[in-house]
Amino acid sequence: MKPIFHTTLSAALALFTAHAPPLHAAVPIERIWLTHASNDVARITINWETDKPAPSLVEHGSTEALGRTVTASELVTLHRVAIPLDPAAATHHYRVRSGDEASKTHSFKGYVGEELRVGVFANRGYARDRDLTALVKDDLHLLLTAGDNVPSLHEKGLEGARVFSALIDSRRDLFNCTPFMPILGNHDREIAPRGPKPPEHAVYDVEATAYRTFFPLPDEGWKWRFDIAAFGARFLALDASHTQDHASTWRTNHPIARDSEQYQWFAREAARNDAPFVITLNNEKNSVMRGYEGGAWMPLFRQTSAVITGFGYFGERSEVDGFPYFNTCLKGDGDLYKDPKSAFVTREDNYLLLTFTRGASTMKVQFKNLRGEVLDTRVIQKR
Repeated sequence: MKPIFHTTLSAALALFTAHAPPLHAAVPIERIWLTHASNDVARITINWETDKPAPSLVEHGSTEALGRTVTASELVTLHRVAIPLDPAAATHHYRVRSGDEASKTHSFKGYVGEELRVGVFANRGYARDRDLTALVKDDLHLLLTAGDNVPSLHEKGLEGARVFSALIDSRRDLFNCTPFMPILGNHDREIAPRGPKPPEHAVYDVEATAYRTFFPLPDEGWKWRFDIAAFGARFLALDASHTQDHASTWRTNHPIARDSEQYQWFAREAARNDAPFVITLNNEKNSVMRGYEGGAWMPLFRQTSAVITGFGYFGERSEVDGFPYFNTCLKGDGDLYKDPKSAFVTREDNYLLLTFTRGASTMKVQFKNLRGEVLDTRVIQKR
């Protein structure tokens, strides 16, 4: 006769097993986006979300057969897996898994071939209804922004990082096949309504906690550098927006004065001579940045190739002694306040397409509308 204890325990275990969920039950995969978390083109980070904690697995390879895996056993809802890339592959394929749930197989372009195409948009936060099909058709290698990717972090139902999830949802077929590296604007860290005058409490999270959690980016995340050496391209992301509010509770960005960490970092990067083309990205008005600290930034900018901002709700190219400044915006119908050095202006919704050719002495920057039509072209000589 079996001991009473053994029988009772066996029955209890059987009951638990019958009603317990599988160890790695299928958990729906909500969205997927790609980022570079370091200044290393041979690695990319695959990100996705699930509504319940689950492990993370990425299958990847240079063909649709995949063949390689990277796993993380920690149960999380925000999944982040870095994978190595074959530097010779023209196309990379991947699929993500959480438990028994698997995504479709997606692909993205390698930084190979004779041409590199980089898209830049700004102010998606107030242009969420704009159709980005033209960017998809450009078949980009990399997608950057000039800030204000979301409207705020306090909109009802889209508080905190949820608004960045909504950004990815606005065009999933773009973000799951194009490495995406945004930069900060003030709206990307607006934790409370701005109001007509500075309140007692801080309006912005200067450290951009939600943004930096959601988007793994090189360096500190609020500023970063990314190189694609095969095409001589370097991108420098600055944290600059509404700089005139720095001494109030409207302060939004890290310091950019001459003695600041950010200024000194940029000065070192601009002085380097190992990249033919250096593109600076920020979210402040171009004329304000040129005049800040008695014009301290202008000689630094002139050591680079071009400056791109997303401050104004229009498109504009300015020329200062032959050096180009660009303002781009997906919402092109806002107030128009021309730069004193304006050379081209458009009131159409617009973005920028940057094209680099391997070994060439020039690159080009084109304004395009959302029908994919070229509005303006600026050819830039290597430094």
